[in-house]
Amino acid sequence: MKLKQSNRHIDKAVENLAKQQSPQGYWNAQLETNCCMEAQWLMASVFCGIEYERNAQIAEYIINSQREDGSWEVYKNAVNGDVNTTLECYFALRLLGTDPQCEMMSKAREWLLCNKWQYHIRVFTKYWLALFGEWDWEATPALPPEIIYFPKWFPFNIYRFAAWARATIMPLCVVTSQRPVKMMPGALRMDELFPEGRKYKLYSRRKHGKKNKLGLDNFFLAADRLFHFYNKKGVNFPIRRRAIKDSMRWILDHQDDDGFWGGIQPPWIYAIIAMHLEDFPGRQARINKAVNALNLHWTEMTPLGRRVKASESPVWDTILALTSLLDAGFGPDNSAVALAVEYLLNKENRHYGDWSETVGKDVEPSGWAFQRENKFYPDIDDTAMAVIALKRVSDSPKCGARLRKRILDCIKRANNWLLAMQSKNGGWGAFDRDNNTSLVTKIPFCDFGEVLDPPSSDVTAHVLEALVKCGYPLQDPRLKRAVDFILSQQEDDGSWFGRWGINYIYGTWCVLSALAACGFTAKDDVVKKGLSFLKGKQNPDGGWGESATSYMDFKSRSSSTASQTAWAVMAISAFESEYAECAKRGADYLKSIQNPDGGWDEPQFTGTGFPGYGFGAKSDVRNGVHLPQGAELSRGFMLRYGYYCLYFPIMALSRQKNT
Repeated sequence: MKLKQSNRHIDKAVENLAKQQSPQGYWNAQLETNCCMEAQWLMASVFCGIEYERNAQIAEYIINSQREDGSWEVYKNAVNGDVNTTLECYFALRLLGTDPQCEMMSKAREWLLCNKWQYHIRVFTKYWLALFGEWDWEATPALPPEIIYFPKWFPFNIYRFAAWARATIMPLCVVTSQRPVKMMPGALRMDELFPEGRKYKLYSRRKHGKKNKLGLDNFFLAADRLFHFYNKKGVNFPIRRRAIKDSMRWILDHQDDDGFWGGIQPPWIYAIIAMHLEDFPGRQARINKAVNALNLHWTEMTPLGRRVKASESPVWDTILALTSLLDAGFGPDNSAVALAVEYLLNKENRHYGDWSETVGKDVEPSGWAFQRENKFYPDIDDTAMAVIALKRVSDSPKCGARLRKRILDCIKRANNWLLAMQSKNGGWGAFDRDNNTSLVTKIPFCDFGEVLDPPSSDVTAHVLEALVKCGYPLQDPRLKRAVDFILSQQEDDGSWFGRWGINYIYGTWCVLSALAACGFTAKDDVVKKGLSFLKGKQNPDGGWGESATSYMDFKSRSSSTASQTAWAVMAISAFESEYAECAKRGADYLKSIQNPDGGWDEPQFTGTGFPGYGFGAKSDVRNGVHLPQGAELSRGFMLRYGYYCLYFPIMALSRQKNT
């Protein structure tokens, strides 16, 4: 595909992108995470007795992903290995019969023992060990299934948790309430990791400041002990059996058509175990449907072996690929654009998902999910970006009247849904409204990732940009509150925190793009500070780069990447300013590292799942606030989107060319 006024770098990249489009119109890039995904599937298949013909390929991926020091990491080239990922990988390979004395296992074991793994593993890892009798269930947090009955006004109602945490907690309630153990033969026990005997580290909350015996931490630990007592005594109580039954009904009702739950791995893996433990009509068919998801599109073959995907991103990829084609000058008369538009229109989410439990059902459902079959959790960020792209298509003189009406009707529904999802502080989260009850983060279970989904600058910026480009005036009180929220989130150095991308480069790009759409100029102090921040972060080679370590080390700097360079170039190119030369240098850097096939290499992780702060929002780690993780991000979860290094450079080169 070429334009009349072509640019060879853009032409080659677009040609590469077009080749990746499926016949159905979508793009679906590789989505790389850490090896807990593969390890947990292998452990679950052993626990449930599931024979899966590709397990050897999955084990091969784990083996080939090991670091030189014997550990496994959370993100590419992390400063340190992660104790949770390493322990789970080691255990999964042991369960498959891998010789513990082989070099690979010896190195991993030495690393684990040296890093005192028993004192640092998270709750999820303890649950996996407990399933096989390698950890005492008493030394894990209790999750009572009776939580299903907590009223919506109650702080610990399931809808107070983030969408991903909610979908994960429900099957875990079933599993942990039964405390099952599958004891393995002696040769498969992990005695070698307990050289001083099986001493189990009890979980605890880290205290800040003066100890308070009447504080929330101690209250929740006491409540947890009570739940453990009830788990042992109440196993045959009618209310316990009914709670398990109703929790299972919730789980089964939330299974998507492709066999997954919420389009992410954790609920899927724990739901399989919960179904394995419980007997109900159609049980095996449900399990088969879940397992068959691996064959559908939830694994992918790589040079290292078979990867189990933590999620999949065909809708998100298609939205961004469509945007890049529009930036490059293509319109609805182009076949690739037409196919992508049709795919997105057909993927509008018209289902009353979990969001309606707090927003209500007087709001017409709309929006787009991140994945192809996730009907319960439309994504506010995806929806905003889809609206921006589709509005551009409808504005094209080449868009036919019938298609334009379909698009505008869809956009109207989507915008109404977006406005209904605005939180009280003016911002937007990813899946829910006002999902910021910090009290839930205090329970002993919450020592991982994030369990809340509060508003973030990057998502709010995308929604604001979408609404403005659809004609909503800035005088609208809802938009004014959104602008005020964004302005309140700017850092002292001019940047914005990136919740869903790494990190300050991503957040700053999202916000500056929105402010440009709102009519801000480089003369405005808020913009001037943001542009100055980006200039200060430009590398000598002309590009930009930021490692995931910036979630714990603000001053970290990294080698340039294609996607992060593109974000910075787009942010600067959105304004007429003294920094235009910075954008040109960034564009030149992208051209200089482009591959002959039109693409770019990017092994680095530039996407974010969880920074690991626990409460979903930015933690001011620079001012001495302690978090139980370092730059290895043991509580975090990072992502590498395979096409970030393709469609973002196309956008950047196209926009820089037109400035």
